[in-house]
Amino acid sequence: MPLIDLPLEELKTYQGRNPKPADHAEFWSNALRELGDTSANVELIPSRFQSEVAECYHLYFSGVGGSRVHAKYLRPRNVGKSIANRALLQFHGYTGHSGDWLDKLAWVSQGFCVASMDCRGQGGRSDDAGAVRGTTHHGHIVRGLDDVAEKMLYRQIFLDTVQLARIVMSFDEVDENRVGATGWSQGGGLTIACAALEPKIQRAAPVYPFLTDYQRVWEMDLAEEAYRELRNFFRMFDPLHERESEIFDRLGYIDVQHLAERVSAEVLMPVGLMDKICPPSTQFAAYNKIVSKKELLIYPDFGHEALPGCHDRIFAFMSEL
Repeated sequence: MPLIDLPLEELKTYQGRNPKPADHAEFWSNALRELGDTSANVELIPSRFQSEVAECYHLYFSGVGGSRVHAKYLRPRNVGKSIANRALLQFHGYTGHSGDWLDKLAWVSQGFCVASMDCRGQGGRSDDAGAVRGTTHHGHIVRGLDDVAEKMLYRQIFLDTVQLARIVMSFDEVDENRVGATGWSQGGGLTIACAALEPKIQRAAPVYPFLTDYQRVWEMDLAEEAYRELRNFFRMFDPLHERESEIFDRLGYIDVQHLAERVSAEVLMPVGLMDKICPPSTQFAAYNKIVSKKELLIYPDFGHEALPGCHDRIFAFMSEL
């Protein structure tokens, strides 16, 4: 089999390259404390799109720093307060958005409430109030590298996933003990972050997660595509790499491999061994630190692309909630 990374047996024990800041635990404890002090100010606005099986809403809430974050929220039609439904949180790929309403109806037909979040400043309806109103779209990994770590944009986005989870778990129609999370690429990284920072998440299906082991990506000379802004940052702001150690240490705060050990959910993680966008070793760096019940779906011949049968496996996995 062709290799773009370490052999599979080495991947299974690989522990990552990017450093973990010494105060990582304190950093995230303080972040969660700030989130706890942030009023969500939830709004549910009926969508123009409706279905015979689902009530569809635009859900808006406040995240840390004042951004209004949007998610599509669907629940089974005619649900009664006596029925506690399962729920699924969905997170999208980098610079994307929450997608169409239609592709969520299969979950609703299975008795799930579904919340699909638009990451702040990307392709959906969420604000990025840390800089400007509306979208910023790119540059999110490096946002905050020249400021205090608390202003790193992915810190706020990770906290948005937790805020969304807590809101959905508070709804009368949702059983807070039967909530899962899933997403591909950036959505996979956010799935791990959400499950790490909100321990009530019961099942997590991160697909080839982004946002992990940044230094390994750099050393493999794969800071292209989704990770291109790492290369651009060095070229523009540190061309002699005099701050390289400082920069990768700072990125360690938003490296999901360092949050993965906090995950208590059961995990199903699909990985493509030919992935040149999120190299397999970076994904294994996170997976190998998960101590809860977990399973890999390994696609030896596939990269960062559609994975045959993957959606069906995730559907079956979540349906066991």
